[in-house]
Amino acid sequence: MHKAVLLQFGAVFLAVAGAAVFLGARGALSAMCGGLAYALPNGFFAWRLFVANEHGEHVKVATFVVGELLKLASTAGLLVLIAALYGGVHWGALLAGLVLALKANLFAFLVKT
Repeated sequence: MHKAVLLQFGAVFLAVAGAAVFLGARGALSAMCGGLAYALPNGFFAWRLFVANEHGEHVKVATFVVGELLKLASTAGLLVLIAALYGGVHWGALLAGLVLALKANLFAFLVKT
């Protein structure tokens, strides 16, 4: 789970670097906001599952589903907050950062542990 989160943050970094080159500072900030809107809640969710496993707690299905629901709700809330507070958002860069963070999980299986 941790390698998937690290790959997401790496994908966000690549999105920010690409947006900075092609779109400037406004695009880079938008890509960072979009990517982190998904990667941060996912990181907290993975951390919560790790802590529960380290303390010998059995993660029940209901706990996992509620955690996943909270992760999705916090991602949607962060995106709404970004749209409300950052008036100069570059929507293409924000969506690129978000999509790269979402699709980074597909490459987690290719990375050997």
